[in-house]
Amino acid sequence: MAEEKSKTTRKAGAGKRRKKPAGVSAGLAATDLLTTAPPEKVATLHRQIESDGGKPLAAYREPYGGNWLVLAALPIEIVEPTPYQRNISEMHVRKLENVIGKIGRFLDPIIAVRNVTGGTAKYWTPNGNHRLSAMRTLGAKSIVAIVVPEEKAAYQILALNTEKAHNLREKALEVIRMYKELARLDDVHEEAYALEFEEPGFITLGFCYEDRPRFSGGAYHPILRRVEQFLKKPIREAMEVRRDRARRLMELDDAVTKQVEALKSRGLASPYLKSFVVARINPIRFRPKEAEPLSFDEVIERMTKTVAKFDPAKITMDDLARSGGAGDETE
Repeated sequence: MAEEKSKTTRKAGAGKRRKKPAGVSAGLAATDLLTTAPPEKVATLHRQIESDGGKPLAAYREPYGGNWLVLAALPIEIVEPTPYQRNISEMHVRKLENVIGKIGRFLDPIIAVRNVTGGTAKYWTPNGNHRLSAMRTLGAKSIVAIVVPEEKAAYQILALNTEKAHNLREKALEVIRMYKELARLDDVHEEAYALEFEEPGFITLGFCYEDRPRFSGGAYHPILRRVEQFLKKPIREAMEVRRDRARRLMELDDAVTKQVEALKSRGLASPYLKSFVVARINPIRFRPKEAEPLSFDEVIERMTKTVAKFDPAKITMDDLARSGGAGDETE
């Protein structure tokens, strides 16, 4: 029995296991990436890049899905980050500046998608903002990019971004910027962009962080992961639902903050106070897995009622010590 248990028990904090390599080959062989003539959309993009002052270097199919791409040199002044990605890390940019300047080489092309707004062509980079910023600072005249013919791919590329957001706040803000852009451009349902948004809770938290940059989203994120679902509504319509959810979540946070301040006034000091209070009023913390799932509305309503009854006078340092847990932000 002990041996059987040891096989199934995983270490605390262990991440998900990586998938095993596929047992069959997929995609294209190296010799197949240029075996067919490019389609008309690639030829059109080739001409557009030239008319924009750039220089196409090669057209080829990427090896996994066989989708066509254009490798091109672009004037750096017409390349800019997508309007919905996270803010750059100054530390990361300085590091890139030092490395590129020291070795005297730019070897990692950015990803770009051609976008025309108001008759002006720009090349948005959903994956390469830090490299772009470093090259600008170094005075580069041009930058090499892998240009994707499909404009909507810019949203999909964010899911593959190697410069992904490092914390919950940045990720949520990245998602909400993309969400607003899609609401302007598209009329599809939220769930159609599940891959790009990753989690429905990021949308709600994004509105919270826009209104309150120091919002303690880390205290509520585990709950949102269990109760939020992508809405089967057009994004323009779903946006009002998300705004209302963010408003209610922030109202709940106001009530939680008052209880945290009450605990502090009693001399209880801990970086986990907000997470402690949220855990105490969380109706799904010990809810049986076989029980009917609670909706966002039900959870917020129950938590709002429970936090009003929370009594700081009954909390001791031993209660805090036993709770353990994580801090109020997942930075």
